[in-house]
Amino acid sequence: MMEPSYELFDHTADMGIRVRAASLPELLAPAGEGLYAVIGNVVAGEEAEPVAFDLTGRESAELLRDYLAELLILFERDHRVVTAVDPSVFTEDRLAATVQTGRLDAQRSALLREVKAITYHELDVRLIPGGYEATLIVDI
Repeated sequence: MMEPSYELFDHTADMGIRVRAASLPELLAPAGEGLYAVIGNVVAGEEAEPVAFDLTGRESAELLRDYLAELLILFERDHRVVTAVDPSVFTEDRLAATVQTGRLDAQRSALLREVKAITYHELDVRLIPGGYEATLIVDI
């Protein structure tokens, strides 16, 4: 069985995130971890607060992009970091999940880059042997 994972790769003036997992719902946690890794060493404090997402769309790749865009908004606007993901649905046309968030611990975090957006460039979710692979490009 494939373990959820992510890897970062350089992409012109942007940065890419490649995520692999055994199922679509299992892509969510490493995708978020990859986003935070692009930003730097992001550390959440102890304070927990749940946030629910229920996104609809036309394809799983766009839903994953929209999910990461929501995480970026939580980070930038509310200074909140996802610490756990509980996906309830992730299909071609719907992504529903509840995440636990903690307030960004600015003292322990090392923020290296500003992520401006999650782009549609080279956006892809595809079936691979043992699971799924997603490719996302972030504008830094």
